Amino acid sequence: MVDSGGVSRLGHMKALLGVLAGAGASYGIYKLVTGEVFQRKQKGGGSGRPPGCSVQGQVQETVQPGSLLAKLSGLDVVRTKGAVVRDVQEVIDSKSPGNLKPENIKMLLWCLQTSSEQTDRCRVLVTLGNAAAFSAHQDAVRELGGLTLIARYLSDPAADVRVQTLNALNNLSMNLKNQDVLKVYIPQVLELIETSPVNSNLQLAALRLLTNLSAADVCHNLLRDSIRLLLSLLVVSSQVLQIQTLKVLVNLSSNPDMMDDIVQATVPASVVLLFDLQTAPAVLQRLLAFAGNLKAWTPSSPVAAELRSRQDCLYRVLLDPSSTLHSRLVQLLAHPDQDVRAHVAHVLL
Repeated sequence: MVDSGGVSRLGHMKALLGVLAGAGASYGIYKLVTGEVFQRKQKGGGSGRPPGCSVQGQVQETVQPGSLLAKLSGLDVVRTKGAVVRDVQEVIDSKSPGNLKPENIKMLLWCLQTSSEQTDRCRVLVTLGNAAAFSAHQDAVRELGGLTLIARYLSDPAADVRVQTLNALNNLSMNLKNQDVLKVYIPQVLELIETSPVNSNLQLAALRLLTNLSAADVCHNLLRDSIRLLLSLLVVSSQVLQIQTLKVLVNLSSNPDMMDDIVQATVPASVVLLFDLQTAPAVLQRLLAFAGNLKAWTPSSPVAAELRSRQDCLYRVLLDPSSTLHSRLVQLLAHPDQDVRAHVAHVLL
C-alpha cells in the first residue's frame, strides 16, 4: 500500500505535468487528450512517482558525469509539497505555454529521457512542442541540450512517438541556431518519408519539418538527393501532402544553386498532368510557383548537354519544347480562380 505522503506527492506531480501538457492544447495539431499524464506503477507497493522520475529527483539508472542526463538532473522534479504547489500555481496563472520557466522545460526533458511508457513520451513531446512555438523556449531547449535529446525519438519504435517528435522539432526549427543543429537529422527525416505509408501522419509531419528546414539556404545541400522522392510524392499523395511537398520544392527551387540538381532529377511523366483544371487551386498555385522558378533558370552548358540526352528528367517533362506544359498552361488561363490565373500569366511571360 502506498503511504499518504506518497499519494500526496503523486497527486501534485500529476497536476503539474497535466497543466504543463494542457497549457498548449489550443495550438494547432498539438492538442492533448484528457487524462493522467503519467500512470503510477502498481508493482511492489510502488512509491507513487511517475514512471522513470524518482520522488527525490534521482533517475533510476547510473548517471555518468558530464552526460546529458547529469546535466538535466540538477533540478529536483519533485521537491517539497509546498514547492510543487507553488510551481503548479505559477503554471496555472500563466494560462499559456509561453510563460513556462526554464526549470519546467528542464523537468520535461528529464522526464522524456527517463520515461518508459509510450503515452508518457508522446505527452511530454506534445508539451515541448507547444512551448517551442515561443522563441525564448526554442533557445532554452537548445541550451539545455534538448534538441539532440528530442531527436533521438525519431527512431522510437512507436509511430505516434515519432510523429510527436517531428512536430516538436518542427516548432523548434523556427530558429536559425536550432536549424544549424537539426540539419544533421535531415537524412533520417527523409528516410522516414520514404519508408512510411503514403499519406500517413508520419509523412506529413516529416514534410512540415523539411518545409521549415528548407526555408533558409543553409540546409539545401543536404536535400539535393531528396528531389526525386519529393517529385514522386506529388503524383501519389493526397492534396494535403501535395501542398506540403510543393512548399519544400518551392523553397529549394528559389535557390539558384539547387536548380541543376532539380532539373536533372528523374520524375514521373504524369507530373505534367497535375497542371489541370481539376487540380485543387491550393495545389495549383504552389505548382505554378514551382514552375515559375524553373522557367527563370538557364542551364549551364554541361547540364544542357546532359539534359538533351535524358527522357525522364524534370527538364524534359516540364521545360523542354516537346513538353505539353505550355498547352496546359494556356488552358489554365480559363481557371475560375483569379490567383491561379495570375500565376499562369506569370509563368507564361
